[in-house]
Amino acid sequence: MELDDNTGFAMGRRPIWEASLPKQNFAALAAEIDVDVAIIGGGITGITTAALLASSNLRIAVLEAAQVGSGSTGHSTGNLYATVDQHLHKLSAKWGELKTRQVVDSRLRAIDVIENLTRTLGLKCGFSRQPWTLYSMQADASMDAVIENEYQAATRFGLRARLGIDLPLPYPVHKALVVSNQAQFHPLAYVRQLAAAIRSPRCEVYEMSPVTDIDEDTGLIKTLQGRVHAQHIVMATHTPLGISLLHTELGVYREYAVAAPLLEPQLGGGIFWSAGPEKHSTRLVEHEGMPHVLIIGEKHKTGQKEDAQAAYLKLEAILRRSFKIGDIAYRWSAQQYRPADGMPYIGKNGDKSRIYHATGFAADGLTYGTVAAMVIADEVTGVANDYAELYTPRRFNPMKAAPTFIKENLNIASYYVKDYLKHPEAKEISDVARGAGRIVEVAGDKLAVYRDDAHQLHVLSPVCTHMKCQVHFNQAERTWDCPCHGSRFSVEGTVIEGPALSGLKKVALPGETTAPGVNVPAGDTTQAGSAASGATVGGTTPDSGS
Repeated sequence: MELDDNTGFAMGRRPIWEASLPKQNFAALAAEIDVDVAIIGGGITGITTAALLASSNLRIAVLEAAQVGSGSTGHSTGNLYATVDQHLHKLSAKWGELKTRQVVDSRLRAIDVIENLTRTLGLKCGFSRQPWTLYSMQADASMDAVIENEYQAATRFGLRARLGIDLPLPYPVHKALVVSNQAQFHPLAYVRQLAAAIRSPRCEVYEMSPVTDIDEDTGLIKTLQGRVHAQHIVMATHTPLGISLLHTELGVYREYAVAAPLLEPQLGGGIFWSAGPEKHSTRLVEHEGMPHVLIIGEKHKTGQKEDAQAAYLKLEAILRRSFKIGDIAYRWSAQQYRPADGMPYIGKNGDKSRIYHATGFAADGLTYGTVAAMVIADEVTGVANDYAELYTPRRFNPMKAAPTFIKENLNIASYYVKDYLKHPEAKEISDVARGAGRIVEVAGDKLAVYRDDAHQLHVLSPVCTHMKCQVHFNQAERTWDCPCHGSRFSVEGTVIEGPALSGLKKVALPGETTAPGVNVPAGDTTQAGSAASGATVGGTTPDSGS
C-alpha cells in the first residue's frame, strides 16, 4: 500500500469528507506578528472561536499545523446532538439534575449556533435537522434499562423524546429511543467555508504553521517560520500541547470508521447508536451523487492495540452483514480525549493565565467544540457566560473523578515501566518486513525502525518527545503512537497529533553519518548511541514553567 508523502498515512485511510471536498489553501505564517488572540488549531473549536470573535475589535490569528479541519473535525462523523456519549442518565447520577440540564442546554445552543452561522454565511455543508436514536437489536435486560433510563432523562431535560421501533434500518429492532431535532452536516465543508468567510485583515488564518514552542509568561508562540505575540492564547488542539496537569485527567482513545456505497435505499437520515457494549454509530452520507453508509466504533486506548487493522475488518463485516453495499471505499480513524469526571475542560486554569483550554470532549467533539468556542469567546471579551463555571478546568471534585483518574494513570505508569524493560520486537533490522515498523536494539539502544514499500529504512528514536514514553507502531495507519498521552508521529518522525511539540529524533545507524537507505537529512542526524536520550526540541512548554 502506498504512503501519503505529507503525512505518512497509508493511502485509503482518508475520511469520506476529505475525499469529497477540494482544499482551500491558506498561507503559512512566515513573519513576526502581534495579535490580541492567537488560536492554536484550525478545527471546529478554533475556527468557531475566531468566527465568534470576528465582529469584535480584536486582532486574531489562527495557527493550523496542517490544513483547516484536517484533524479531529475532518475525521468525525458529522453528527450533532444534545445527548452525550456516556448517556445523560449516567451524567445526571454523577453531576446532578441542574448541571446535567446545563450540559443539555449548552449543547442545544451550540447546534443552534452552527445552524445560524450556516444560514447567515450561506455555508454549503448539508446541515439538516435529524433525529438521534439509541437502539437495541435483541431482548436484553441491561440494554433495555439503558434505553429506558435515557428516555426518562431526555424527557426530564426538555428533549423531544419517544420510544418506538419504527426505524429506517434494514434489520429488526427490539427497543429504541428517538430524540427529535438533532442535526447532521459535512464537518469539513462547514469549517473550511467558515474559515474562508471570516478571514479578514483582522482575522487571519494560517495553515502549515505547526507550533513548536509556547511561552505563556510572555505570550510568545513560535511556529516553523514565524512568531506570534498574543495577549490571549486559545489551545484549540483537542488536547493541551506540551506539559499540562490536564493530561492526568484525560484518557486517550482511538476509534475507527469505514464507509461504503449503499446499493439499495436501506437507511434513512439520522444518527443511529447501538446500545450494546460495542456502541457502534451509523449514518447515511450523500457522496458524489450516491448514498453511502458510514459506521464508527471499535474504541481502544491509543498505542495500546497490537492489531488495529482488526478494527477495520470487524466494522466492514458488520456493514456487509447489515446492508447491501459496494466495495469499502473509505477507512479512517479518529482520536478522542475522555475526561476523568465526565465533563469537558473549557477555559483558563487560573485568573492570571493567558491560555484557554478546550479538551475532554470524548466522542462528542463537534458539539462540545462549539460550546467551547462560545465559552472562550465570551471570556476573552469579558462577557458573562452561563456555562463557564460548569466546564471550568479549575473545578476539583475527586469523588467524581477518582475511579477513572486512578485507572487511567495506573495504565500510563504501567507503560512507562514495561516498555523500557521488555525485549525489542525484532533482533535485527533485517527482521523488519516491508511496510512494517518494529522496535529494534542496535548497539545497546532501542530504535524505532520502519521499512517502506520501496525497502527504504526510516530510523527514529522511539522516545516520545512529550514525556518520554516509548512509542508503538500502528500498522493500520502506519504511524508511531504514544500509549501514554496519545502523541502520534509519522514514519518520518513528524508530529501528527499532540501533545508533543516536536517530532521523534531521526537516527543514523552506528558508523554512518547518513546511512544508505536511511532517511536522515543533513543537519538532523542523531547517532544511535544517544537515541534513547529523548531530547526535546522546542524548549518551553505551556505549563511546565521551564
